[in-house]
Amino acid sequence: MLIEGTILGQAASWHCRAIKAMEADAHRSGDSHLFPLPLPAFTDVDLYFKDESSHPTGSLKHRLARSLILYGICNGLIGPETALVEASSGSTAVSEAYYARLLGLRFYAVLPSSTTRSKIDAIEQQGGTCHFVDAPGAIYAEAQRLAKSLGGHYLDQFTYAERATDWRGNNNIAESIFQQMTLERHPVPAWVIMSPGTGGTSATIGRYILYRGLDTSLCVPDPEFSAFYEGWIGNDPDATCDRGSGIEGIGRPRMEASFMPHVVDAMLKVPDTASIAASRVLSRLLGRRVGASTGTNFIGVLWAACQMRRQGQAGSVVTLICDSGERYVRTYYDDAWLARQQIDIAPAQARIEAILHTGEFDDALLLGCSQHD
Repeated sequence: MLIEGTILGQAASWHCRAIKAMEADAHRSGDSHLFPLPLPAFTDVDLYFKDESSHPTGSLKHRLARSLILYGICNGLIGPETALVEASSGSTAVSEAYYARLLGLRFYAVLPSSTTRSKIDAIEQQGGTCHFVDAPGAIYAEAQRLAKSLGGHYLDQFTYAERATDWRGNNNIAESIFQQMTLERHPVPAWVIMSPGTGGTSATIGRYILYRGLDTSLCVPDPEFSAFYEGWIGNDPDATCDRGSGIEGIGRPRMEASFMPHVVDAMLKVPDTASIAASRVLSRLLGRRVGASTGTNFIGVLWAACQMRRQGQAGSVVTLICDSGERYVRTYYDDAWLARQQIDIAPAQARIEAILHTGEFDDALLLGCSQHD
């Protein structure tokens, strides 16, 4: 009995130390910056970008990884010897590997074999081990199998993202946005724009808006090869897409459990050419590179801003910079790579540049658009 009590006490002590270590890391990191981007065509609409690329692991997924691991620790699923496993195409795994190393735990990322070398290197640099599958849709089952074989814990971002994050507050992304907006000209945004990866971030934002009774709408721009848009407009939780997303970090081949469709006010279907072109244009405006998922967000920002301008509505629009474009120097920012993929972004880029001058949205930048009344 004494031995059992000692073991339990040691486990509890590890849990306390682990949580303290993660809290200390959060205090060192601080919050990400929110900054405005004035555009001459939108004098009455203020545009803001929350820079999630400033986190220690360089992306929005840093918040998610922390929440998922804390969720596992506080539910007694993660202990001092637990191997952590995730199904991820890159950024989430990078962040989870960071926290696993912080806690002295082994981490395994199950990735599609098509994952870019830069993402693999980033995971390995954080001490993670990469485990590959040929079919992107096989990552879920393989991650579950690997975790079981290791006696470890499958973090399962696609199921637990929405429940691991406290959408009511506790410094989640939504609370941070609205607190940072309090002294701005239009402190309550008319729109928040967030593309879906797991769906967890849009779920957190949408729930927080409803919880606080805010006069804010949520627009979710979905990439070309993803199931979320079709699932949302058709109210179909079983919607699927027959190929993987061309925009890293967002878009899924199925409706994920973390995506909460009923908190979404509008969805856009954005072709990959527009997402990549928008990331190039936004990078020029900001003076630094952003990823293509941020380009998808920027298309949503322009859509919302043009809609407000047409309706004579003054206000603000907020979105996120999901990660840095430096991760994509050999892909989205490489003209030769785009040519090999037969991706021509020039027409979309010209349309986006025109919007900046006219303030009129070009529907040719979308494959679909749907808005709830």
